[in-house]
Amino acid sequence: IVPTVSSPACFALHPQVFIMAHVCIHWFRKGLRLHDNPALMAALRDCKELYPLFILDPYLYDQNRAGINRLRFLISSLQDLDCSLRKLNSRLFVVRGKPEEVLPKLFTKWNVTKLTYEYDTEPYSRSRDKNVTMLAEEQRIQVSYKISHTLYDIDRIIEENNGKPPLTYNRLRDIVKALGSPKKPIPAPTVEDMKNIAPFSEKHKPEYGIPSLEELGLDTSSLAEEIFPGGEQEALRRLDAYMQRTGWVCSFEKPNTSPNSLSPSTTVLSPYMTFGCLSARTFWWRLAEVYQGVSHSDPPVSLHGQLLWREFFYTASVGIPNFNKMTGNPACTQVDWDENQEYLAAWREARTGFPFIDAIMTQLRQEGWIHHLARHAVACFLTRGDLWISWEEGQKVFEKLLLDGDWALNAGNWQWLSASTFFHQFFRVYSPVAFGKKTDKNGDYIKKYLPILKKFPPQYIYEPWKAPRSVQQAAGCIVGKDYPKSIIEHEVISKKNIQRMKQAYARRPSGSTESPTKKQGNFVYFIC
Repeated sequence: IVPTVSSPACFALHPQVFIMAHVCIHWFRKGLRLHDNPALMAALRDCKELYPLFILDPYLYDQNRAGINRLRFLISSLQDLDCSLRKLNSRLFVVRGKPEEVLPKLFTKWNVTKLTYEYDTEPYSRSRDKNVTMLAEEQRIQVSYKISHTLYDIDRIIEENNGKPPLTYNRLRDIVKALGSPKKPIPAPTVEDMKNIAPFSEKHKPEYGIPSLEELGLDTSSLAEEIFPGGEQEALRRLDAYMQRTGWVCSFEKPNTSPNSLSPSTTVLSPYMTFGCLSARTFWWRLAEVYQGVSHSDPPVSLHGQLLWREFFYTASVGIPNFNKMTGNPACTQVDWDENQEYLAAWREARTGFPFIDAIMTQLRQEGWIHHLARHAVACFLTRGDLWISWEEGQKVFEKLLLDGDWALNAGNWQWLSASTFFHQFFRVYSPVAFGKKTDKNGDYIKKYLPILKKFPPQYIYEPWKAPRSVQQAAGCIVGKDYPKSIIEHEVISKKNIQRMKQAYARRPSGSTESPTKKQGNFVYFIC
């Protein structure tokens, strides 16, 4: 037993106070970074041996749940993190398995006395962490977690709203305004912070190395170029590049960006925040520096506003039971969605016959990222707009294919865009034809992702089925043979679906949901 301040006898024998030197595991999950990582800094205090650990949890990283682009982003992020740790004379240890099974074995194997991690709000994570904490405490291991994945303590926001999650963006803004600005980020650890910690041993490398995609059983032969490489260094590089564009940052308004530009018209920092390669607080305060003393856009459309949207959906996900489901979700309108597997497959596999929709879904599968308004278009098309398929099905596809498949944002935005929760103007439907034409009349985006249509003239590229047979022959693409016919007639089915949605709303209990205020408007954002 190590003497402590509360043990007077210790002072008689040893004048100086003894502090226990821990063998510590810092458990990386989402916070795959060194900057603004208070849980990691807590691990370094009074530490003699440090094991930075990542667990490939089969529940989170099964190939049916996480697609190859998402897994590639994860592996890149782990490699980057390992590289950064090695500069501090440490390294990353990677193991596979269920945390509840893996960690107790490592506690014993490494003689661990302390465990630290970043707090996670997802239901699965909260349950998992509760179980791991119980197992650690059974072995008399000290457990410490810190909040740094969100701007604020989400439970505190709910507490300030009388124990209920705010269901409008404006209400969320009022609460966080009263709480004050988010905490400022803390610096990354230095070699000086690690000076009393034993350096890692290379003997562990074969057993705890970062696996390749091939070692995870993935076929990489048809994998496209990695446009958005994972990792903290790439995240900070992208952040620096955008913060130097002060005029762009200050005038940024999310609705005024293009869903079908050939290169992203937004920051594409969302994947880096999803995996915690970039701290949301770091992003917030870098923006605050740019905004200082100059005119700039405001929430909800500004970049600060996007971070608050992220906070809004995180808060809703914690406070609303069964948040990623329709059944058992008290905030969600209960809709009699159809179960049409052919429609769902056509949407998922870019075979709807609507080039704008199919181009978006092709980009999603190839690159793992699509613009937020492109997400609006395909989400509305799948649900209330055209196919009348449950938002839960779309949520599953996005979770697998998106690099930024954030559980809370994904569920919240699918509910919003299906007009099930938060947003209730169900009569506002995105046209799968007219919407894309607004910003890309020539169809260059469609030509990039659906090259089979690249020879169609602009007047037909959004509706190739209207092209005369001679035009189709000249373009080398016969609709119904080389490219599918449209699976529905939008003008007819969308009107029918508005009536179905109206009936679903009529069945809702009175006062069961809150409607957005006039100021909140009609905007909703997948943070990207």
